[in-house]
Parts: sequence; structure tokens; C-alpha cells
Amino acid sequence: MMELSAEQQDVVGAPLAPLCVIACAGSGKTRTAVHRLAELRRRIDTHRGRVALLSFSNVAVDTFRTSYAALASRLPTTTARSRVEIDTVDGFITSHVLRPHAHRSMGATKAAYLVSGEEPFLQGFTIPAKPFPQAISSLRVGLKNGAYHFFYTYFEAVTELDGPASLKLIQRLAQTGAYTHELGRYWCLRTLQEQPELLRVLAHRYPHILVDESQDIGALHRAILDLLAAAGSQITLIGDPNQGIYEFAGADGDYLASHAKQPNVKVYELTRNYRSIPAITTIANALSARSDETERAHRTAPHGAYVVPYASGKENALLSRFGVALTTAGLRPANSAVVCRAIKLAGELSGVGTPVGVGAIKGLAKAAILRDERQDYLRAFQQVAGVVATLLAKPPAGFVAQVSQPERYPDMVVARRLIWAFTRSPETGLPSAALPADTEWHPQLCLRLRALLAALASSAGLATGENLGQRLAKKGLDSNPVFTLTEGKGGDAPLRIDTVHQVKGESLDGVLYIATKPQIEALLAGVGTEEGRIGYVAVTRATDLLWLGVPEAAFVTLRPRLLERGFAELSDGPG
Repeated sequence: MMELSAEQQDVVGAPLAPLCVIACAGSGKTRTAVHRLAELRRRIDTHRGRVALLSFSNVAVDTFRTSYAALASRLPTTTARSRVEIDTVDGFITSHVLRPHAHRSMGATKAAYLVSGEEPFLQGFTIPAKPFPQAISSLRVGLKNGAYHFFYTYFEAVTELDGPASLKLIQRLAQTGAYTHELGRYWCLRTLQEQPELLRVLAHRYPHILVDESQDIGALHRAILDLLAAAGSQITLIGDPNQGIYEFAGADGDYLASHAKQPNVKVYELTRNYRSIPAITTIANALSARSDETERAHRTAPHGAYVVPYASGKENALLSRFGVALTTAGLRPANSAVVCRAIKLAGELSGVGTPVGVGAIKGLAKAAILRDERQDYLRAFQQVAGVVATLLAKPPAGFVAQVSQPERYPDMVVARRLIWAFTRSPETGLPSAALPADTEWHPQLCLRLRALLAALASSAGLATGENLGQRLAKKGLDSNPVFTLTEGKGGDAPLRIDTVHQVKGESLDGVLYIATKPQIEALLAGVGTEEGRIGYVAVTRATDLLWLGVPEAAFVTLRPRLLERGFAELSDGPG
């Protein structure tokens, strides 16, 4: 897709007003948003205000920045083309509200800082919940009828918390200057409410704010944006209500849909799918009651959308078949995924949920599995950093968050570089998860970890704590590998296994969605429930090949309805 479509051009050229852009999956939202950003910057020309384009993932932000840089080079120099801000929503509120101003509302004597939840001092800030206490990083904040309510989720079950007790705990943590990701949104909202002059200045500086993936706007983000809109910022929301899958946080797509009904908001639609082949788009339309068109040409088998029965407890056999099908179809296993609804099943299939060892060793085993089985280097790095923090004598407050954000914490660049080097390399750093745990993996780990800690002490001034030998004991390890890696076919990397939530926003060559009977029932019922929307997101990630794994015991019952929606049965042969 080189040129903008007529629908996309309508959005880009829309008046300087609040917009609501309802877009189907694969409709080129990113491209449209970046062109709208450039057009807004061109039109307001020398106005000293800035234009913000915000999203919910660093991957999206990186894409936006690269795309805008190419477009901005064509703008006249008089348009102040650099006066834009492209960031995540949380990054935006951190830069402009939390770090410079929130400490006053928090009752802290120093600038507010983010904690990851791994910091040792947070053990003194646990939530007194049943059946056992929860880490404060688990605490969630919502809004009901304009009032705050507090809760946590455990295996997808929501448990409400006592309001006064939660507020007391939050305030006690805030006095140290610390906040979690969730509490950062809470303190941003409180700060804007309690410091109205700051709100007025922020809205004046950002007269136009665009938010991509707006179906992911939760209750607190919604309240923050409403405050900015009331103070004068023109808010443009771009997204797909059918992909609102964070209902527990209030992000169910309702804000996007209700924004379209505001009298001063102009509404546009993007209805052409540039991602998926017709066989997959047909199913997406049937599930969402839409009539979107597809730009892609029809492709013959083995491409397409298929229902495939699987026996409970034998999901790995289905994974192997899917791997063969990808190779047969000429698709890239590295850009494909097996997805599940539940974290528990994804963990069981990938092995990440059961690392060996105890304490620090167990944490590093999990990091090795994340890196070697799932190629998730970022989460492996964060896991290593969290363990390192527990081994330091006096870890800086918010250590994990600081080493994860070098652009905001330049003093931590050396520490970040050392930990990244350790995390990346199975040859010189964190040993391979395929090694026998007690006889090879553990001795190598201890030797290299001690070298890392020595380097952090000499180069970054981070001294190691006491009793290191006891904390690195090999209790809980045996002669088996840390994790037996799944071998790919023909030397390919093992298949990525993840939850639907983790692959949201991506385009994948092939998708295998392993579902239960209730999840498939919800999928067939459409996008009126969160479970149905989760299934819709899984379906619409695939570009060329979609497999829906159906429990063998339910296959006969579900088969007619699935075929009616557009799925095909897998024929005998390869895959």
C-alpha cells in the first residue's frame, strides 16, 4: 500500500477538530495516523503549540517515529516540523506530569519515580488480601460513578479491595516518591485535578492530541483525556472497538464508541483490510457483523482459515502439525505464533510457567527460558535486572525501571549495557536453558553472575550485598535441563507461544489459536462480550494462514457453526 486510500485521505485532510476514526483490523491505522500528524503540524505552521501522537506500545511508537521522520523531511522548514511528540500514553504523562509535578500531590520530598514491582523495599507495601497477600504492583485502580475503587486480578478473577485501606497503602508508598505503572495513572489524574494551572498549561501546549489503538483506553486514561479535552485540547481517537480486550481496566472499546457520539466530534471510518487474505477477512466480517473489503488477493490451500480438532493433553502434537503447515505454505515461522486465551496454558505449552530452582536461581532460570524458548529478550532482561536488584547492597530506588529506560535515566546506561550483555549471550552470560541444571548450568551461571556483579561494582558503583553464596545455592536443581527446548523443523526457531493479549496489534503470517469450547462459543456469538472480542483479535492477527484448534470432544457440535462462519476443514496431506 503505497498511496493513501480515499478513506485515509479523508481522515488526513479532515478539519482541525476532534475526530473519531473507527477502523477495521489491518486497515492501515498507523499510516493514517502519521499522515494526519504531519498534516496537523503543517496546518498550524508557526503556532508554538505541539501535536502529540500517542499509542500503547513501544513497538508502535518506534514505527510512528520512523514514519514521521520520513514525512517531516518533506514539510517546509517554517512549519516547526519538530514540534511533535510521539510516545506511549504512559510515557507522555510521565514526562509532563508525573516526574516534574506529581510529588506535590503525592506528599513526597523528591521527584516521583517508577518501580517495577521487583524492588526489595516493596516487600513492606503488600496488599493484605486473601487467600494470601499480594504485591502492590498487582493493585489496580478503577472508576465507578466518578469514585475510585481498588482491586487486583488473580488468574483472571477480579477481587475488590477495601477502599480506605488501599488509599492508606498508596499514600504511604507515594510519600517515598514511588509509583507503579497503574498508580502512575492514578497520580497523574490526581495531580491534574489538584493542580489546575498545570492542566491549563498542558492543554495549551498540546492543542491537538491523537491517540492510536484507542479501544485500549481504560478508565484512568479516559478521565485524564477528558480533563485535557475540557481544558482545550482537541482529542482524536483512532481504533477498533471490536478489539477492546482489557475490560477489567475499563478498556472495552466503549470510550472510542462514545467519543463518536459527541456533538463536536467528526466521525470517519476505515473499512479496507490490507492485512489478511479474503478467507480470513470473510470470517472477521461474520464475527463482527461488518462488511469490510480486503485488498489482498485470494490464495489457494494450504493458505486460508481452518478448523482443526485436537485432543486434550496432546496440544504439542497440534503445534508440530502447525509448524509443518507453515513450512509447506512458505510462511515464516519466526513471524507466526501459537496463541491461547489463558496465561496458564501458554505457560504450560512453552514451559515458562515452571522454572526450576528457588529464589534468585529460579528467577534466572525463568529469564533463560524467556530468552531461549520464546526469544523474548526484553522480558528476559527485565527478569535478570530484577534478580540483580535483589543481590545488590543498596539498589537504587526503581532500579529495574531505570535500567529499562536509558533515555530517561542516562546515569544507568552502563548498568543497562552490562546487564543486556549478560542476558543476551548464552556463551558468556546467562547460560543456555538446554544445559543440565545442576552440573553445567548452575556452575556457569554462578561464575558469570559474579563477574557481572563485579563489573557493576567497578563500572557503575553498584556494590554487591552479603551472603551471595547462600542466595545462589542450587537447591531445587537436578540433572535435567533447565528447559528442554522445542526443536523447530529443519533448523527453524521454535514457535512463539503467547497469549492473545500479547500479540494484539501485530500482523502474523500464521496463527494457531488453541481455544476451549466456551471460548469458541463466545467467538461464534460475536464481539458483544470480551471473550468474543478476544477471539476476534486472535483471528484478525493472521495474514495468510489461520488455524482454530477445537477440542476433539466438542468438534462435532461446533463444526457446522464454524463452517457457516467461513472456516474450512483441513484436508488430508501436509499439515
